[in-house]
Amino acid sequence: MSDYYFGTDLFAELDRLQRHMSSRFGAFPSSIRSSRLGAFPSLNIGVTDDAIEIVAFAPGIDPSKLELSIDKGLLTIAGERPSARAASDEGARAYAQERFNGTFRRVVELPQQADPDNVQARYVDGCLLITVGKREASKPRAITVQ
Repeated sequence: MSDYYFGTDLFAELDRLQRHMSSRFGAFPSSIRSSRLGAFPSLNIGVTDDAIEIVAFAPGIDPSKLELSIDKGLLTIAGERPSARAASDEGARAYAQERFNGTFRRVVELPQQADPDNVQARYVDGCLLITVGKREASKPRAITVQ
């Protein structure tokens, strides 16, 4: 007989299965929408009536080295963050290094109402601000009752 018995409450069973997997293989993110620990750049994603707003926290990056693309509903943010160590520090060894450096790539799945032809991006104070407009049909509108 198997150790895996599925009762009638599917969500309780999924929770039990996640705890079982975590105990065997290590912790999983607390939510399916959570990013992996230490993902760079960190993101905030929100919506307004007219747009999807994405803020990527990416200090220390030359904006001209950032690559943004949208393909099949996926927004990709890629680039490289150089090391903070000076060239004269070649022989130095780091005692602790918490700042991420190297190449990175983040992919964000956009909602269906996102308009890939209406995207603006700007880099301000270490933050990449991306605005993706919504399609006209998806914007809320008032309906008059007669």
